[in-house]
Amino acid sequence: MSAALTNVCGVAKNPGETSRWEHQRSFDEIGRPLQGTTFCVVDLETTGGSAKAGSMITEIGAVKVRGGEVLGEFQTLVNPRTEIPAFIAVLTGISNSMVVDAPPIETALPAFLDFAAGSVLVAHNAPFDVGFLQYFAEEQSRTWPAFEILDTAVLARRIVSRDDAPNCKLSSLASLFRSTTAPNHRALSDARATVDVLHGLIERVGTQGVQTLEELQTFSARVTSSQRRKRHLADGLPHSPGVYLFKDAGGRVLYIGTSKDVRRRVLSYFTASETRSRMGEMVRLATEVATVTCATPLEAEVRELRLIAEHKPPYNRRSRFPEKVTFIKLTNEPWPRLSLVKRVVDDGADYLGPFSSRRLAEQALTALHETFPVRQCTGTMSRSARRTACALAELGRCLSPCDGTADPHSYAAVVRQLREAVLRCPEDVVEVVNARMTRLADDERFEDAIAHRDRLAAFVRAASRTQRLTSLTECREVVATRREDDGRWSIHVVRFGRLAGAGVIPAGADARLFVDQLTLGAETVITPALTPGPTPAASAAETERILRWLESPRVRLVDVDGEWSCPVDGASRHMVQSAASEFAGAR
Repeated sequence: MSAALTNVCGVAKNPGETSRWEHQRSFDEIGRPLQGTTFCVVDLETTGGSAKAGSMITEIGAVKVRGGEVLGEFQTLVNPRTEIPAFIAVLTGISNSMVVDAPPIETALPAFLDFAAGSVLVAHNAPFDVGFLQYFAEEQSRTWPAFEILDTAVLARRIVSRDDAPNCKLSSLASLFRSTTAPNHRALSDARATVDVLHGLIERVGTQGVQTLEELQTFSARVTSSQRRKRHLADGLPHSPGVYLFKDAGGRVLYIGTSKDVRRRVLSYFTASETRSRMGEMVRLATEVATVTCATPLEAEVRELRLIAEHKPPYNRRSRFPEKVTFIKLTNEPWPRLSLVKRVVDDGADYLGPFSSRRLAEQALTALHETFPVRQCTGTMSRSARRTACALAELGRCLSPCDGTADPHSYAAVVRQLREAVLRCPEDVVEVVNARMTRLADDERFEDAIAHRDRLAAFVRAASRTQRLTSLTECREVVATRREDDGRWSIHVVRFGRLAGAGVIPAGADARLFVDQLTLGAETVITPALTPGPTPAASAAETERILRWLESPRVRLVDVDGEWSCPVDGASRHMVQSAASEFAGAR
């Protein structure tokens, strides 16, 4: 990105001012050590398998532990206010007479929540136990605490092999880890057994370098110990939006990514949440991680796109070749025609696209040729051309300017209709292709009908994309702001669809003055003097990222130099129909 934009990003931090990121490094900087984490292991007994289906809690048992020591236990029967099914009573040993004088869930639940406060909630098959607790909290209009949840069943499936245990049931794991308490379908006993299972799992992964809660939560056996040993590469990386670049020993960029929190994201490549085999291979080759700190997540996304296009990292699959696209061009000459081109030039022509592949461009081109009888021959043709008419002219699919029989005014009228379909209203193409699809389907020529459907879909998508991109690229400048979740205001300056400046208003700063300074220091963007087209100053991917941000909730426009609008009868309104048609065909 330009030096202008880089300098602007530095405005967000004044000399001597402590960045807000400095205040949240604490445990996030190094992870929370398992030794110092308080766990509350909980187990429930119930009358059935679903609270939503009417099942009730009959017992709650919990054990609070930290550093391998038991801090306290919680146990209470719960009056379900309904008969306990006989098979449940046999399974758990909890009978109707035992719960007659027990407290109701309205009393038991708040007592448990007080006991568990401030801890990480642990359960074996957590969706069941936590689901019941959350359901009754909602029934009581009680705010559910922001517990972090750890599921020992999920962890066991990642850590324990079939050679160790036949399955990951609590009873099997308790036996494997020699639990001092045998599970017996009573809440406190099962919670005690789960504590032993939790400690056994932690001990196993400890030998592989897992030392923090974050590493335990994301552990996967597919991540090798050599991968974990490289987590030092994340040392010193910022807790802020930005781009990270993995490099090998020769300085070659292997992979580029982006995140709202660069350090946390990079750590995940070494602490097991990243299990893609290609990424494992990439991490083995990496010896360095470079970063580019950004003022906002949008700036990070844009920088990522530009850096990927520049370095073409072998482990990035997307956005590596933004230049490998195709456009449909409506030429600017005496007898205009449609042609496939690789780039937009400053020649006054109209362009449709970009298409991600030539195949899609050819499908859309065919749809246009089926609707508008413009010439399909190549090369420039003078106004007074005298050639032999082609086969398309004889079939009535071309107005035949080549043999001098075409009326220039009639031809120009068709070209105006074609331009209208591409840039504003695609109705003519939609009606013609839909009518042909219907006739083919009626004749049971379904394969031909599907081919027409695909041509129409390619055209509608490209027209919608062109119209959305052009709506922004024709604006000399758009300045917009959004109040982020942390209460700060992010500002972006967009010129001809290109991100030219980004920043965040510092606390206590004059907002208007900050915006003015950001705008003055933003990158200067030069575009062609003629119609800008869909991609004059940036890649389509960059402009589309910016559009998504501009169209997101809470965005406010500060200034618009130009007209940012899409046609009322544009192609976007046909997108839903096109998608539905393709879905029906796929079935």
